[in-house]
This record gives sequence, C-alpha cells and structure tokens, in this order.
Amino acid sequence: MQPRDLSATSPYVPGRGIEEVARDLGLDPAALIKLSSNENPHGSSPKAVDAVHQQADDGLHVYPKAAHTDLTEKLAAKWGVADEQIWVTPGADGAIDYLSRAMLEPGQSVLVPSPGFSYYSMSARHHHGEVSEYDLSKADGFEQTAEMALDAYDGERIIHVTSPHNPAGTEWARSEIRTLLEAVDDQTLVVVDEAYGEYSERPSSIGLLDEFDNLAVMRTFSKAYGLAGLRIGYAAIPESWADAYARVNTPFAANEVACRAALAALDDDAHIEQSVESAQWAREYMQQELDAPTFESAANFVLADVGDASRVAEESQRAGVIIRDCSSFGLPGCVRISCGTREQTKTAVETLNGILAEVTPA
Repeated sequence: MQPRDLSATSPYVPGRGIEEVARDLGLDPAALIKLSSNENPHGSSPKAVDAVHQQADDGLHVYPKAAHTDLTEKLAAKWGVADEQIWVTPGADGAIDYLSRAMLEPGQSVLVPSPGFSYYSMSARHHHGEVSEYDLSKADGFEQTAEMALDAYDGERIIHVTSPHNPAGTEWARSEIRTLLEAVDDQTLVVVDEAYGEYSERPSSIGLLDEFDNLAVMRTFSKAYGLAGLRIGYAAIPESWADAYARVNTPFAANEVACRAALAALDDDAHIEQSVESAQWAREYMQQELDAPTFESAANFVLADVGDASRVAEESQRAGVIIRDCSSFGLPGCVRISCGTREQTKTAVETLNGILAEVTPA
C-alpha cells in the first residue's frame, strides 16, 4: 500500500546544520559558524537551562498538566488576556496545525504570502485544504500591505500574514492589520505570525484581540528565547472560540521540560535584552558592511541579494560560514544571513565579501 497523494505538498527545507555540513565537506565542526536557521547565537536563557536540569532531576515520568497550566496563566498575564485565550503548542508549527484543525473544512482555502514560510501551505494541505497565494514583491522591498493581500483575496477561510516576515524581515503596520481584519468576510480568520516579534519595536497584534474575533496571533520560544530544540510556542486567540482548543489539541503535546523552560525564560529579562540588542547591532552591521544589496529587516536576520544564491551559499559553507540559500523560497538570487554574535557576524561579512568579489561580475 501507499500513502495518499502528497504530490501537491512540497517538503519543508530547513537551513543546513553544522554536523551535516562538516560531514559533507570533511570540515571540523568547531570551525564552522552556523547562520542559516535564525537561532539565538547566545543560546538559551540560563534560567531556562537551570529549569531543564531541575525537571530532569525531579523526573520526566509525569504528564505536563501543571506545567502547561502554569505556562498558560503566565502568558495570559503577560499579554493581558484570559487564560482560555492562550493555546500552548509544540512550537509555532503546532499552532498553525491547531488553527487549521479548528477552522478548515475539507476543500476550503487558505491565502499565504509568497515568498513565505512553507508550513502554512503544508498544514492546510495536511488538513485537506486548498492554497492560494499573494505576492510580496522583491522590487518593492517585500513591502507588506492590506491591499496586496486583499487583491488576491477570494473569501479564503484563513489568511496568513507574517510580521516580521521570513525570509525578508519586513513588517505589517498595525493600521494595515486593522484594515485587513475589517475588509475580509466575518468567517475569514487572519493569522498573524509573530515568531520574530521580540526583535520588532512595533506593538503585537495581540492587542487587537479585544476588537476582533477573526484574529489569531502566533508566537514562539524558538528565536529570542533560544528554546528551538524544545519546540514550544503558543497562539493567542479570541475568547469567543477559545473552547475549541480542547477539541484540537494533541494530548500533552507541549512537553513538561519545554513548559518549565519557557516559564523560566519568561523571567529572564537580561537574556532577552541581550538577544535583541545583539540582533539589532548585527542587522545594522550587515546592512552597512556587506557588499551586496540588503533589505530592511526587523527580525534576527538579513536578506541579501547576491545574484547567485546557490553558488554564494556553497562557497560560504566551504569557507566555514553556513548561510541560507533562499532558492527554496523562490528567491534564487538571495541568501538569508542570521544574526550571530559580533565576532560571528564580522567573520561572516568578511567571508561573504571575499566570495562576492570573486563571483560577482565587474
């Protein structure tokens, strides 16, 4: 037997890891700098690491009921919403799946940005939905507006918007989010992905939940909090349909260790401040010093137009700096460079400038 026809679903292509590149190229892993997956170069919150060790000592044999409740309450208090409005999930990907389960009937459509995070489409198709796209223009600097989404809108059940956007780094203004929410049908859910929200200076769309019951906002602990390996995230949703969570949630999907680490990370203001300030410095440094056009970014990465992304990324790997070839996003001329530490970022820029001098026509 065979699984159902999955030919319409393209697999997610992650950034290459240190071990993978080191093995393929015969390099020493310790000599490589990984700037391909938008991870926190400062690691996890020390408080979160302590919480992981403590939970391991206390035992991993219990289901995460209390930890899940505690994290829900803490997140609700942080954002000034009711506990029922927080859906704790296994990463932001889990939030996408839960919202697809809650909203999509077979054959209904979702509207997604192109380029954009491929899992929006994957989740819709996993739940027997259809996918339409609205285009972000490279020529316009990947500007994001309600008009561009509405031009492609045809009554889809879900519209995904990303702020800051991956891989471009651009943002939605709150006024544009409001315009979109007011313009779509009552039965269309607007999902705002704020996975990189901690790096942005704009207010979260969670602040609009009191006004709109067709809005959901996703966040994650993978980026600024440095907990990517634990897969913990959440969605903030309208109180009017909060009870759907119990019907779509996978039992105990957010594990005990992840919940405890997230609880501790929320209290580590110093780690968040360091992570955000470091990313701001790295973005500015790359935009000023890289010998290639870059796009304005509010996230922990910069998108650069290098002409031949595959070649530049390959040469960069051989030189010890792993970056993201954005061909899988439909941007064969662009690479995405995650913000590293100051030393890592300077090394990356020096390495890439040397490569660009060789591969870019005079």
